[in-house]
Amino acid sequence: MPQPRMLLIGLGLVLFTCAGRAIEPLPPAERLVPVPLAEVRLTDDFWLPKIETIQHKTIAFALAKCEAEGRLDNFLIAGGKLPGPVRGAMPFDDTDVYKIIEGASSSLISAPNPELETRLDELIAIIAVGQEADGYLTTWRTIDGLHPPAPWVKPGKRWEYLNMSHELYNAGHLFEAAAVHHAATGKDNLLAIALRYADLLVETFGPGQREAVPGHQIVETGLIKLYRITGRRDYLELAKYFLDHRGDPANHPLYGAYSQDHIPVVDQREVVGHAVRAVYMYAGMTDIADLYQDDAYFTAVDALWHNMVDRKLYLTGGLGAKHDGEAFGADYELPNLTAYAETCAAIGSVMWNQRLYLLTGDKAYYDLIERTLYNGLIAGLAHDGTHFFYSNCLAADKEFAFNRGNHTRSEWFDCSCCPTNLIRFLPTLPGLVYAQQPGAVAVNLYVSNETRLTVAETAVRLTQETTYPWAGDVALTVAPETPLAFALKLRVPGWTLGEPTPGTLYHYVSGETRTLEVTLNGQAQEATITGGYVVVDRRWAAGDTVRLTLPMPIRQVAAAPEVEDLRGQTALERGPLVYCFEEPDNPVAIADITVRPGAGFSSAPMDLIGGIMALHGTDAAGRALTAIPYYAWSNRGGTAMKVWVPTAGSAAAAEAAPH
Repeated sequence: MPQPRMLLIGLGLVLFTCAGRAIEPLPPAERLVPVPLAEVRLTDDFWLPKIETIQHKTIAFALAKCEAEGRLDNFLIAGGKLPGPVRGAMPFDDTDVYKIIEGASSSLISAPNPELETRLDELIAIIAVGQEADGYLTTWRTIDGLHPPAPWVKPGKRWEYLNMSHELYNAGHLFEAAAVHHAATGKDNLLAIALRYADLLVETFGPGQREAVPGHQIVETGLIKLYRITGRRDYLELAKYFLDHRGDPANHPLYGAYSQDHIPVVDQREVVGHAVRAVYMYAGMTDIADLYQDDAYFTAVDALWHNMVDRKLYLTGGLGAKHDGEAFGADYELPNLTAYAETCAAIGSVMWNQRLYLLTGDKAYYDLIERTLYNGLIAGLAHDGTHFFYSNCLAADKEFAFNRGNHTRSEWFDCSCCPTNLIRFLPTLPGLVYAQQPGAVAVNLYVSNETRLTVAETAVRLTQETTYPWAGDVALTVAPETPLAFALKLRVPGWTLGEPTPGTLYHYVSGETRTLEVTLNGQAQEATITGGYVVVDRRWAAGDTVRLTLPMPIRQVAAAPEVEDLRGQTALERGPLVYCFEEPDNPVAIADITVRPGAGFSSAPMDLIGGIMALHGTDAAGRALTAIPYYAWSNRGGTAMKVWVPTAGSAAAAEAAPH
């Protein structure tokens, strides 16, 4: 056990353990649960405008695209209400409609909107038309299975070529959407469609029936959500069946590492293949580890997570090095210009990491969630709400068309999974802020909001005020209905404690070290940091206020020497944000920028996309430089950009120097 270290905190001392992660699941009685989305009302100047952009612009924009490209017509064609062949280019086009419904339903929870709810009912009625009598629902197969919409999908009957047909992927997104819509509205119209399809899957797949597994994972988590709603054990058992038999050649011809179907999931220790498929599968495996208390599943997801954060994680939280196969690369293969880092993979990573956190209570998972949210995930959505990144490179030269054929943001994609996944995900952010366990409330994200909780059968109102991520000052005001004792746990981000990301890939090489501060009702406190949290355990009365001040020095980051593409290079961070150099802000050609080790940068507000905090300094030649948050780049058209730049005197700097 490492010896504890001490930090000066205001006038007091904070004790924390500096190393060692808990790797055991929490006992069931101590398991964490998220504070529901419905109980958290955002007032935040950073996140609320982004969610409102989704609500007021992106949902309508995406629905119009789906309608124009025939995604809605396909349900009517499948049901015989319209003539014609299948429309669209992808076998999973149905899921774009499901994901929009899911995101809109989450939006209804926090922002009731009768017109939007009515529109969802209309969409659900259209979906119902496309469902076959026995519950089957994949429109392209129903319309004409002999002529798939994409050339890489083989023609055939139901359930043939499951590796790429996406029939079970379609089902999974339907189930996920139905669960959220039911929670948001109390209605059963979409849930009834989902349950009919789930019943068909139970009747079709399993021992002694059709023995096969999905190609693209997500049906597993969808089935588990239906199990949680209905209590139907056969839904849970089918989810586990699909996972148990992945990588089992006695069950089906294996799809290979691309689909994480090369060895049994409980034996997997390296993240490989299609990154989105992977993180969706790992989320399902974590659910099974939890619900079955299965040590083999937990051991596997723990090993996979460590492999990812130690060897295959971008500084932005992005996942996937290769455009070919949208896949993870080899260990330490993290190119910048050709990084894939799909937006959907970032979303899937957050979903997986939240499950791991709830299972273990280990705040390292939330450190990765925060890094992904503020960098690799929201980069996928432009400020206008109608332009998108599918992949999120860490360098752009205006020549390599990294974004599915474009070198800047795109209005839409023939494969539109990322725009609709952003719609699906961003309205759920309030549900990530807090978690509870008996006798404790954990504050995991610093976002201004007003929240209603029940602690020990007592109503508690919690108000959080902050300008995070621009400043590290957070005020939390606690108002229990009657005085009440419980622990308020405030996450201390890993970057505050000198750890850019969980794992061993990145480390800080410069930037002043400052101490964080904690006060209670204006008085400096002696508090304890336990497991990465400042814990304030007391009898609370209405109006008690805790203030946490997290220092935000500007720091230079370096990668482990094994990462060949990053040797001799540095990146800038401030707080949870990764910064980049973009062409419009710099007189120096982006390819020629070098910085001195430990070069001083200062921060100042900048009027860009609603307001940001920019960094200002000089390059190795003394020329002025400006860096902006990575998520904000490419809101001014196609520009050159770099996150990682050579440090003066390095071999990388010599290569970058103009010749």
